[in-house]
Order: sequence, then C-alpha cells, then structure tokens
Amino acid sequence: MSVSPRRTAVVIGAGPGLGMSVAHRVGREGYTVALVSRSDVRHAGYVKSLAEAGIEAEAHVADVRDRDLISATLDAVAERHEGIDLLYYGPGALDPDAHPTPITRIDSDDVRTAMSWVYPAVDVVAKVLPGMIERGEGALLFAGGLSAVVPMPPLGNLALSSAALRNYALTLHAGLADQGVYAGTLTIGGLIERGDIHRFVKSNPERFGDAGVSSLDPDEIADAAWRLYADRDRPEVVFSAFG
Repeated sequence: MSVSPRRTAVVIGAGPGLGMSVAHRVGREGYTVALVSRSDVRHAGYVKSLAEAGIEAEAHVADVRDRDLISATLDAVAERHEGIDLLYYGPGALDPDAHPTPITRIDSDDVRTAMSWVYPAVDVVAKVLPGMIERGEGALLFAGGLSAVVPMPPLGNLALSSAALRNYALTLHAGLADQGVYAGTLTIGGLIERGDIHRFVKSNPERFGDAGVSSLDPDEIADAAWRLYADRDRPEVVFSAFG
C-alpha cells in the first residue's frame, strides 16, 4: 500500500512495548506519529528513538478517561497535521495498583470500573471517524485481551470489557466496510516483551515464574497490525502465548 509521508498516525497508550512497536511500524510506512500517554516521563526517549529511525514524531500527555483532555489533544494533532489518518487504541487496562476481580466475585461496580477503558475508545473514535469518512480513507486499530474469546475466570471484570472492546471493533469493521475506512483488532494473550507488565513480572520470578514462557514479540504484533490495515482481508488477528 502506498502511503503519503504527510499522513499522521496517533498511538494512544504509547509505552515501551507494543505502543512503540506500532509507532515504529507505521512510521516506516511514512506516517508522522503522535504519541499519547498518561505521563511524559519517557516521551523524550520515545521521540528520540523514532527520530533515529527517520520517523517524525511528537508526544502528548493525556489520559483517555479525561474526555475533555483527550478531545483537545486529538483536535491539536488534527489541526497541526490537517487530519488524523490512522489511530491505534491500546492504553493499559488497569492502573498499576489495581487488580481484576474473579468472575465469581464481581458486581456491577467492578464491571463499571473495567468498562471505563472501553467508553473512551468510543469517544476517541467519535472524534476522529467523521474526518476519515469524509476523506474516504483511514484506519482504526485496537488492542484487546484474549479473555474476549477464551474464558479466563480469574480476569473476571476485565474479560467483560475485553469482549466489549472486541465486539465494538468488529462491528465498526462491518459498519465501515463500504466507506473506505478500516477497523480491526489485535486480540492478545500473553506478556508483551519490553512492556511495563512484562518487566514487572520478569523482575518477580519467585511470584510469577518464568516470564519467557508466555511472552510475545511486540514487533511481530505491530507488523500484524499493519498487515490488517494494508490487506483489509480480515478484521482480527489473535496472538496467544498459551498454545
């Protein structure tokens, strides 16, 4: 697929694992990359890494749950670059000090907490999709958990939000089929190498065991994300480190 170097991709949930792999992958296709994450602590390093690869990039601080802030951030990116052509939605599903509630113990409050990561996806899409439809081209890519398709009782409330996000992406894919805009989802089961969760688990082998047995290469996942958009022959690719 031929891509103009003036096109712009937004990576929401920019982290050292999959977020940065996606940024590098789309950057190699000629996109300018706008990184969005909740903290700017690592932004300078991220932008430097992309620049060293010949990719134009910028970084913004915004929490997707802050509706006004994420909306203003997307407005700023769109105004600066005359639109947003590709959006990757992959923020972490939990705060660092939070834990999923097993399915046999959840109540509606637990579900609402988990779903707080799905509602922003809808808001973000509502913000960027009209411009894509008007131009007749664009891409919406989502990252979700394997518990959306494989029963994982310990993940409880997170399994419900993963399923909701997956269904949203697949239904968008169907709804946009004749409008030139692609929507697809990455369904991921396993620890993503270089990511914060992978680093945490790897540093606690006495608690979690060997992290390598359930690890996934973020570069391979990012390449699959690009192929979804470029080939447009399916709405989903599933990665599982569990066999």
